[in-house]
Amino acid sequence: MKSGLTLGIETSCDETAAAVIKDGTKILSNVVLSQIDIHQKYGGVVPEIASRHHIEAIFPVIQEALSAAEVALDDLEVIAVAYGPGLVGSLLVGVAAAKALAFATKTPLVGVNHIEGHLYANFLDGREVTPPLVCLTVSGGHTDLLLIPRLGEYEILGRTRDDAAGEAFDKVARVLGLSYPGGPQIEQLAQGGNPEAISFPRSLLEKDNWDFSFSGLKTAALNYLNEAKQKGKEVPLADFAASFQWAIIDVLTQKLLAAAEQHQVDKVVLSGGVAANKTFRGHVQVKAEQMGLELLYPPVHLCTDNAAMVGSAGYFRYLAGYRSDYSLNAVSNLRLGDE
Repeated sequence: MKSGLTLGIETSCDETAAAVIKDGTKILSNVVLSQIDIHQKYGGVVPEIASRHHIEAIFPVIQEALSAAEVALDDLEVIAVAYGPGLVGSLLVGVAAAKALAFATKTPLVGVNHIEGHLYANFLDGREVTPPLVCLTVSGGHTDLLLIPRLGEYEILGRTRDDAAGEAFDKVARVLGLSYPGGPQIEQLAQGGNPEAISFPRSLLEKDNWDFSFSGLKTAALNYLNEAKQKGKEVPLADFAASFQWAIIDVLTQKLLAAAEQHQVDKVVLSGGVAANKTFRGHVQVKAEQMGLELLYPPVHLCTDNAAMVGSAGYFRYLAGYRSDYSLNAVSNLRLGDE
């Protein structure tokens, strides 16, 4: 059947998501059931709780996505599912559901790398992305800098050696007493603050080093707060948040644009949850324009985890001849190129 319809399924962390995509680019439905309210009391995602709620929600969410798109399971040409990286218990729920539906309907199954899915969020709503390009994927669990010479081909230039950028946001926000997820809370708190008020460290900025490290920055921020508390000093929260946020944005931007210059590409792409940060996007936009580079990034609602991006990536993998069999399993530490 050549309907061009893909069911995308995404359960890599704490969002239970399903979407129906037409021809890899048109969103017919995109349902995301978030567990943020459940995990906020813990200051972060609890894996066992996340997987339990995925089990309860997965088939109702899939049914809602099919109903909203006004399609039936038999109309689908392909079923795509994120099988890594992520929380293994969460991933297993989505993978098991996708395999069951694919087996029952004899529909081709395609496993999708969650990181690749974030890139394909830029393809939705009819937008075109033409390699070669350099892509920076930044989220709560990932900070990856990629060279993409052709679609489906990836060279990992660098990645975080410890905390991801979004993870650093979340951990510092938790100490400040802000709710989860921490990135949007710190961005809001930083409004009106002076990003140069506090000199936080930047790591791994030596030439031709494309890796990231945010553990030292996180520790410096926590030490600043502890020292102020011990001395009874009031912390200027807006300045603190702005300076901490700027330390992350500065490093991300420098490495992205330096990689684009070295590899002589004329386009750079942002993806992942941290790409929703307006301060980050605005700064990269200014710097990219100064270098004559085109900057692409998804709409805010497609930056965070969703199934539309998985459906898009899965459809184009399907067109390229990729198929997964029923031995497909969750791979929590999956890397691009391991497929």
